[in-house]
Amino acid sequence: MSGSRVLRAMTDEGASDLAEVRTDFAEDRMVLANERTLASWLRTGFAAIGIGLAFNALFERMEPAWLPKAIATAFLLIALVIFRSSERRACAVLDRLATHSVRAIRPSRVRLISWASLAATVALIGAIWFARFGPPA
Repeated sequence: MSGSRVLRAMTDEGASDLAEVRTDFAEDRMVLANERTLASWLRTGFAAIGIGLAFNALFERMEPAWLPKAIATAFLLIALVIFRSSERRACAVLDRLATHSVRAIRPSRVRLISWASLAATVALIGAIWFARFGPPA
C-alpha cells in the first residue's frame, strides 16, 4: 500500500476509507503473526526431537535396552503431532486472510516444510529402533 493512498484516505475520502486502510494493515499484521506462530510451532517440534535424541544418546546403556528408545520415540511422536498441527493451523489462517502490502508464505511451502519435517522425524524413529551404531562386531 502506498503512502499516497493512506494520505488520500485521511484527507479526501473520509473515515470509511481510513477504516479500510486500517483493516488492510491489520490483516497484513495478522498474516505476519501467523508466520511467527508457525515458526514457533516448528521450533517447538524440533526441540522435542532434540530432547528425544538427547535422551536416547545419554541413556542408551540403560536397562532394559528398549526403554530409552521408547522414551525418545515418545518425544518424536510429540514432534509429529506438533508439525501436523502447525501446518493445519497455519494453512487455515492463510486461507481466510488476504494480504495487501506484505507477501505471505504460500500454503504449499508450509505443507512442504511440514511434510519434510514429518518424514525426517519418521526416519529418525526408524534409525533409533533399527540402525546399528558403534564399532563393527
